[in-house]
Amino acid sequence: MKAAMSESIFRKDGTAQGVAKQRLIESIAKPEERIINDPYADRFVLGASFIKLMGHKLNVWLAENLVPGFHEHLISRTRFIDDLIKKSAASGVEQYVILGAGYDSRAHRLELPSSLRIFEVDQPEVQARKRSKLPKELPNLENITYVAVDFSHQSLTEQLMDAGFDQSKSTVFTLEGVSQYITKEAFDSMIKEMAALTQKANSIFFVSYASELLNKNPEACFGKGYPNAEKRAKLITYGSAKVGEPWISFYGAEEIESVLSQNGYSIKENVTLKDLNSRYFAPVGRTLSENQLLQLEHFLVAKSQN
Repeated sequence: MKAAMSESIFRKDGTAQGVAKQRLIESIAKPEERIINDPYADRFVLGASFIKLMGHKLNVWLAENLVPGFHEHLISRTRFIDDLIKKSAASGVEQYVILGAGYDSRAHRLELPSSLRIFEVDQPEVQARKRSKLPKELPNLENITYVAVDFSHQSLTEQLMDAGFDQSKSTVFTLEGVSQYITKEAFDSMIKEMAALTQKANSIFFVSYASELLNKNPEACFGKGYPNAEKRAKLITYGSAKVGEPWISFYGAEEIESVLSQNGYSIKENVTLKDLNSRYFAPVGRTLSENQLLQLEHFLVAKSQN
């Protein structure tokens, strides 16, 4: 895992800024219409004041004209993980490990029990940049341990253990918007380390992964009638490559299930924006039509079979 991940994970922040921008756009919607609220997102977004001035509706309209459903896709992913963490904490999970935390603010913006120990894992320069932008007084600050990992010469297991990770406690891991940027070997290695770390306790793993259909049959990753599906798919991947973070790994459902099952995990949920449309957007009057559905990334929850 050390060498495989050193060149391609947690190094740049272009996409982290992009995701934070979508969280900011969602947060300036009317409280009764928004899906998530992130009061810290503006600190990581260039031009945040201008985005606020434009307002939620105009920003979403602009995003829809560029790539329909892109904003909703990222926000539904955020909300899906929010719900998973809150549910896990409420059911007694004792530790939460955020792999490639970037500009994630979940530890501060969610109401989580003080008993939940949170580990934010990322490269030291990314963590330093993030911490410099956050306010000094933050909710849950005493529950967070920043785990700086330089994968060129440090192992995730060693750094987590040195930071106080308890192998006897139940844990939830999240890998949000990262798997497409790292090699499959690095991903496999990460799963193996997680399984070894939690062999004495139950664990839950969330991962978002890019569908292999994005390369094989792009139109299958979008809803019926989606405009210029292949062109939009290329636009998304081109945008990531442009900021130095190209998509290099794509998965089929069987392949990712095999990797997880080999390490003692069974899949409990595997959804896309299509599945979350009625769960999140319908209740606030923002149901997406079929031709706005973006399904190039799957959101998967697996549990250890201990």
